[in-house]
Amino acid sequence: MTLPGLAMFYGGLVRTKNVLSVLMQCFAIAGMVSILWLIAGYSLAFGEGNAWIGDFSRILMSGVGKETLSGDIPESLFMLFQMTFAIITPALIVGGFAERMRFSAMLLFSAIWLFLVYVPITHWVWGGGWLGSMGLYDFAGGTVVHITAGVAALVAAMVMGPRRGFGTASMMPHNMTMTIAGAGMLWVGWFGFNGGSALAADGSASMAMLVTHISAATGAMTWLVREWIKFGKPSALGAVTGMVAGLGTITPASGFVGPAGALVIGLLAGIICFSATNYLKQVLKIDDSLDVFPVHGIGGILGTLLAGVFSSTSLGIFSGYGFADGITSMGGQLWVQFIGVVVTVVFTAVVTLGILKLVDALIGLRVNKEEEIEGLDIVLHEERGYNEIS
Repeated sequence: MTLPGLAMFYGGLVRTKNVLSVLMQCFAIAGMVSILWLIAGYSLAFGEGNAWIGDFSRILMSGVGKETLSGDIPESLFMLFQMTFAIITPALIVGGFAERMRFSAMLLFSAIWLFLVYVPITHWVWGGGWLGSMGLYDFAGGTVVHITAGVAALVAAMVMGPRRGFGTASMMPHNMTMTIAGAGMLWVGWFGFNGGSALAADGSASMAMLVTHISAATGAMTWLVREWIKFGKPSALGAVTGMVAGLGTITPASGFVGPAGALVIGLLAGIICFSATNYLKQVLKIDDSLDVFPVHGIGGILGTLLAGVFSSTSLGIFSGYGFADGITSMGGQLWVQFIGVVVTVVFTAVVTLGILKLVDALIGLRVNKEEEIEGLDIVLHEERGYNEIS
């Protein structure tokens, strides 16, 4: 999902002079978060702890052997599976500040953000915390991954300001072939995320994979058609962006809804995320470089709320598989979903803002004007993505 899927997807979307910087950021996050997850992240997210945070019982996987189980599967497998979510979430945020953040600032921000935002919310939702206990439906990361990443990317884009030339200079993707290849890997990789969240090879996993695919396909075609109508031509960029919108939106609902419900979710994802993307850039003039908030943030919010609708068993062909334990009505489930969304958005925004201010004060967030013009590949890594032909 992150390597090489997201890295290639993002890498193709930036300009030639910054392609390596984006690939490097995704690669470095994968390495750093893996280590931090082993040291303490997993323990704090999934240790028994209390309603707000885990504990230190699994520091460096203390007490976990080859035969140790988490439910019905080896705990080492569960820890590794959850590590992939922990990696991709800060990597998604890269799209909000692409082409202008220092590499050192990105590393420090991502490390702090992992512990102060991702870990607590993961515990609240999946680790036995208070949101999960309320009955919040988030099968594979609508709140934990997509809302947190989308909101953090939006805050980062606003704090750092737009790229130089935003709105006046051309900033077209430099390699759509790379982006489409990465998008294909994301589409297939998402089956592992959503199907794997069943933590079993059973009907729940296969249905999660089916609804994931239907929503992705519908999101891609809806975005393509909307773009065709609005601009006169369908684009590859629109198709893959719609696919990601469909995937992000179905994620929280994937274990609770049926195929017909997924069709509607993908349709709404394509329509609403398309409108949000255009509104953010053209009306609000916010340079969320790679559209993380309108696609993942809005998609995560939409999907989390729609999980409360299409999980209902009384919608005929559009029915899902029932509400959470103790919840007897669509209104009750929607209320819990709404609380989950609001808490995740507010907590992520406030803490992310604080982390950005701290990192800026310590080492500075942004490269200077000359460095940004020259490109992050040469300035930060002394390398180029492509050799110049003489």
